[in-house]
Amino acid sequence: MTTGASTPPYATRPRRSRLRTFLPLGIAAWLVLEIWLLTVVAGAASGFTVFLLLIAGFVLGAVVIKRAGRRAFQNLNEALQRGVAPSSGGGSGLMMLGGLLLMLPGLISDAVGLLLLLPPVQKAVGRYAERTVDRKLRRATPGSLGDAFQQARIHRPDGKVVQGEVIRDEPGDTPREPRPPLSR
Repeated sequence: MTTGASTPPYATRPRRSRLRTFLPLGIAAWLVLEIWLLTVVAGAASGFTVFLLLIAGFVLGAVVIKRAGRRAFQNLNEALQRGVAPSSGGGSGLMMLGGLLLMLPGLISDAVGLLLLLPPVQKAVGRYAERTVDRKLRRATPGSLGDAFQQARIHRPDGKVVQGEVIRDEPGDTPREPRPPLSR
């Protein structure tokens, strides 16, 4: 016996995004290409040369990540001492990504990691990433991550947006003193 509305036997699945379709194929192709290139270099030079290249890439990547992390922490400390919000600029995130790519074994990832350490490339990639994120947040649909940023704000009737949280008093709680009004 069934009660309520009947459901269709086959629910329509949402369409799979291109990223979810092609990302596994891209990663597999990248891995095959990395292994092939390492074998070509090992055949041209020697296995020991490839080993030294991989170790040098790992060490250089660790140094870059450490330096970028220090710079980001120093920028955060300076911003907090000045009492301003920390800026997202500075390229520390892209430097860390470049260091991580250097640490991954492979010559292609090393080349991309070295490219990300160049300031003009960092600026171009940073601008592209910022435009892409802004565009995705503007097209956010209800229930998506981008929509969560909009839902996290409380809209007042007069049009002002106030960041805050909702505190509900449960029955039986002791009454609290009223909170002071928010500054205008």
